[in-house]
Amino acid sequence: MYLKEGCSLLLKVQKPLIPFVLNTNPILKPENKPQYQEIKSLIKEFDVIQRLKSEPNILLALDYFKSIANSKAFQHTQLTYQIMIEKLCLECDVDSVQYVLQQMKVEGICCSEDLFISVINSFRRVGLAEQALKMFYRIREFGCRPSVKIYNHVLDALLSENRFQMINPVYSNMKRDGTEPNLYTYNILLKALCKNNRVDGACKLLVEMSNKGCEPDVVSYTTIVSSMCKLGKVEEAKELATRFQPCVSVYNALINGFCRDYKIKEAFLLLVQMVDKGIDPNVITYSTLINSLSDTGNVELALAVWAKMFVRGCSPSVHTFASLMKGYFKGGRVREALDIWNRMSQEGFEPNVVAYNSLIHGLCCHGKMREAVSVSCKMKNNGCSPNVSTYGALIDGFAKAGDLDGASETWNKMMTAGCVPNVILYTSMVNVLCRNSMFDQATSLIDKMSIDNCPPNTVTFNAFIKGLCRDGRVDWAMNLLSQMGNYGCSPNVTTYNELLDGLLKENRINEAFKLVREMEEKGIELNLVTYNTMLGGFCQFGKLKEVWKLLGTMLVRGIKPDATTYNTVTYAYCKQGEVKTAIQLVDKLTVGGKWVPDVSAYTSLLWGICNHIGIDETIDYQEKMLDRGICPNAAIWNALVRGLFDSLGHMGPFCILDDILDCG
Repeated sequence: MYLKEGCSLLLKVQKPLIPFVLNTNPILKPENKPQYQEIKSLIKEFDVIQRLKSEPNILLALDYFKSIANSKAFQHTQLTYQIMIEKLCLECDVDSVQYVLQQMKVEGICCSEDLFISVINSFRRVGLAEQALKMFYRIREFGCRPSVKIYNHVLDALLSENRFQMINPVYSNMKRDGTEPNLYTYNILLKALCKNNRVDGACKLLVEMSNKGCEPDVVSYTTIVSSMCKLGKVEEAKELATRFQPCVSVYNALINGFCRDYKIKEAFLLLVQMVDKGIDPNVITYSTLINSLSDTGNVELALAVWAKMFVRGCSPSVHTFASLMKGYFKGGRVREALDIWNRMSQEGFEPNVVAYNSLIHGLCCHGKMREAVSVSCKMKNNGCSPNVSTYGALIDGFAKAGDLDGASETWNKMMTAGCVPNVILYTSMVNVLCRNSMFDQATSLIDKMSIDNCPPNTVTFNAFIKGLCRDGRVDWAMNLLSQMGNYGCSPNVTTYNELLDGLLKENRINEAFKLVREMEEKGIELNLVTYNTMLGGFCQFGKLKEVWKLLGTMLVRGIKPDATTYNTVTYAYCKQGEVKTAIQLVDKLTVGGKWVPDVSAYTSLLWGICNHIGIDETIDYQEKMLDRGICPNAAIWNALVRGLFDSLGHMGPFCILDDILDCG
């Protein structure tokens, strides 16, 4: 088992250079002129165009294009040049495109607007927006004047690569040329501004549009509303939407914004508003709601939305099925999730990479790694290539299972497929290495991340620190804390929580206190996990006064205790022999409705009562536990048996064997 070194990047295949020499302007002797005219007339423009259009092989088409020019049998026209250049553009052979354009220039043949747009779009398709811009500035050399249509295609090419700094100069140049921007121009500029989080600038541009008599359309408003929602300005986006007649795409953007903020009620109110205004929700509307409900674990309500969708005659998409399946997986309902997958296939929906990844991720989360790997193989066989998210889900699943071989094998498959790992994948590998106590290899992998221009983040270091603390190597973990800054990372509350847990498990309470002070000095707010970790440490050392002080601090800071908090305190009191205080605490919290004690709390109480109060009280409290619907587990019976042995000697406990057998 080993990890392949390096990242197998996909290499761009270099096309063989084609010798390209056009003898398109031969010098003719006077006596040969009649003969040339006669030969030239042998091939007509129509025949050349048909031949070029019908030839599927670009190399053969180019060879024919050259040969007829060099044979003096035909002199290319603007139309034949256009056909050849457009074929080369479709193949994204930009070198040959530029050469043919140069031949046109030499011949003095003007380049049409549509042809120039084809050239710009070919540069865009191969990711050469800057080259498209350079070609645009040479437009007059080819006998073509820049129109608003050409400007729009250049701006769109720059937007596709987010060359934001180049877009404004082109727009300024456009205005200097006296070319009036149209609606398409403004929509490109709006997208550019919003893509770079310049929503205020986009809103000003809306005003400019209206002042120039170019009214914004659905695309304009949807672009701005979507961007505002992504930036968390959902209420402002909703207010903006009241200024115009909203459409389904704007409503979808708003609903998506509220769902992203987990404001499901507001999202549903928008859905009702849509219907009231006679705007039919579409598959995107319903899928967004279903996806949000699934994310929050409310799969039953997601099913209700699903049903409403069918009632209104709206067919689901692959994304709808994937969202609902994700909700079932999140609720631990694996069988229902697989039923949704099967239904999707039965109804003729071809799963895409998102659907496959949802299935694989769900299976991995429930430890079904064999099934997840099988799905990934079927995915590939069905022509749907796994992506970085696919491999990430598999590696993360193997990491959580501590399966180093499985994670390494998946990593190597990913590298062989030419899929470049991201920081999430690297972090999963660091995690699995740490779970197998391979800390030197984890260090090497983190160093490699920086070399591969994929630097580790705080989550990566948290995984490493957690592994070290779990293995008892707290000093190494503390050193790692101080080294995080060298990689441009800052520790967060999770980092400190892992270190606190490690220190307290080694009884290093003074260092734990120092670490908490460091958190407060750095402005890192202590969360529930921090307090529960500290409470566990105090309880371990029997510091009950400090426990109450810490509980008070929690409440003052607005942090609500959870089951772990109460279970920890209950155990501490029972361990110190203050069982009656523990019982009073549990009863008070139960009556007040603040907490429903679980089997863990009753295990501590019954053990404490048995050891510090008496057998009769233990049996009474056991019955009370049963009345509350808590069924004893093996841990409770073990605690009772040990306690009774200690209290009564070796024969006493057999009196409760009947109770144990009755409970199974």
